[in-house]
Amino acid sequence: MTVELSRTIQQTLSVLHQQASEAMAAADAETARDRLKQALNLHSSDPGLWLHLAAASRACCDYSGAMVAVDQALRLDPRFFLALLMRATLLERDGKSKEAARAYGVALTQAPADSRLDSASLQAIRHGRLVYERYLRGMREHLNQIVPLITETNSGVVGRRLANFVDSTLGLKPRFRQEPTDYFYPGLPATEFWERGEFPWLEELEAATPRIQQELAQIMAVEQGFTPYVDYPDGIPLDQWAALNRSLSWSAFHFFHHGRRYEENCLRCPATMAALAKLPQPQAAGRMPAAMFSVLKPQTRIPPHTGVANVRLVMHLPLVVPSGCGFRVGNEIREWRVGQAWIFDDTIEHEAWNNSNEVRVVLICDVWNPRLSTIERENISAVLAAMDSYNELTPSEGL
Repeated sequence: MTVELSRTIQQTLSVLHQQASEAMAAADAETARDRLKQALNLHSSDPGLWLHLAAASRACCDYSGAMVAVDQALRLDPRFFLALLMRATLLERDGKSKEAARAYGVALTQAPADSRLDSASLQAIRHGRLVYERYLRGMREHLNQIVPLITETNSGVVGRRLANFVDSTLGLKPRFRQEPTDYFYPGLPATEFWERGEFPWLEELEAATPRIQQELAQIMAVEQGFTPYVDYPDGIPLDQWAALNRSLSWSAFHFFHHGRRYEENCLRCPATMAALAKLPQPQAAGRMPAAMFSVLKPQTRIPPHTGVANVRLVMHLPLVVPSGCGFRVGNEIREWRVGQAWIFDDTIEHEAWNNSNEVRVVLICDVWNPRLSTIERENISAVLAAMDSYNELTPSEGL
């Protein structure tokens, strides 16, 4: 008997829904609303029926009734995208601009791909994006007036961190985290560009720039010893590296690579080696340290990527920098300036580009993360060595 009744109800619901659809197509919203109310008397737990009732009520200019129906749909399914979107449009229609903007923001979190939306929903969601972005930027301007330290041009670390906090909280910028491809050591801060004060040896390194440049010029004149920086063997997924694999568009003159010392290259650059010797470079057989002249040819871009381990940071000392070059770590973009070094966390997504018609050259090396104690550094090196001894191999891809 229950099955038969259920089938009867289903048939009745189907008829009522069809009649409502036909009425809406004929611009008879009153009839559509009546049929949908009849359907809901039979089956009130269908969020789709409540949404259709909301649409019919809106077409009847019964906006309060439409909101009641939308809210009922969302009680049944809080993630119902079309109901969330309609709720935002109803709030906007009532002149509740900020509440509507926030509602659009919620709807955007549940929005499917644009390709899956019908034309009306696509138009509505595009409008919603504009409304929500305008709302966020309005809040950003308001916060700037209340807390003047929040400026993108603030050179102080407090101002920059506060600005990043605000922008990531508002969703104006993505949140970047450490994403090492292999080794994650817990408890180390995720800092895009580290403050110079953490590295007392930076000024002495920068003072050696002219001598390092002289050695680089001699190397570049001969053009021997440079190898593709990206050099994956066959059978390895290349992903974003396909264009640069085995290409001299991004090449390296290695001093240390995966812990191996390139003796001939080192002998050709004694001033460079003397400068590197004073840095706290990590040591792990077959893995660290790393140091090289990095050459990026004209019109070449290094795609977004992350490094191997957060136990080390990466130092850049710019040596040859034409205009049109840039570097991004997380949300921060900088331009290299010859002789001015910086330290960054390469486990945070970063990329580089040379849009000029000349080569760009930077001295790159790794250094221990300064938050690691001496015993931690020793233990990390020991762990990596033990891993290799267990596998009876020397890693071909190290830190």
